[in-house]
Amino acid sequence: MKSGEEGRAGFESLPEPRFELLFKMSLEVDEPDKIGQTHAGNRRVIGVRGGVFEGPRLKGRVLPGGSDWIAVRRDGVLIQDVRIVLQTECGQNILMSYRGMRHGPEDVIEKVNGGEDPDPREYYFRTQPIFEAPDGEHDWLNKLMAFAVGRRRADGVTYAVYALL
Repeated sequence: MKSGEEGRAGFESLPEPRFELLFKMSLEVDEPDKIGQTHAGNRRVIGVRGGVFEGPRLKGRVLPGGSDWIAVRRDGVLIQDVRIVLQTECGQNILMSYRGMRHGPEDVIEKVNGGEDPDPREYYFRTQPIFEAPDGEHDWLNKLMAFAVGRRRADGVTYAVYALL
């Protein structure tokens, strides 16, 4: 693109992304079931026993029975494929599914994998949740893109989940 063409292409009217905290969530997880090497990487499945979430517009518990299908690629990047059910205080069930990735310096990832809890700023752990909510009070979740920042602990995972505005 030649200099000065940006205005004619409409780039000046694109909004800058903003974000808003939806909720913070803590998940309790099982020990992984190792599947083995697949085309996607070294595969394992981790069950989600439950958890809690709380935020400005949403609060409740994570129902048991979710799972995280993990593949660790040859380059060491961990890819997540997670499905869980959030149950709000008012009894509404909302499906939350997300893909994400975790990676970082080898020594930090060894600590994470060994059950230690290094500073989450030392490694990259991000996800892209989408929601499937029933019509009514929470259907606004069906109409937004979200992202989350995560932290792996010895007994589970914590996330801060944001709406991308």
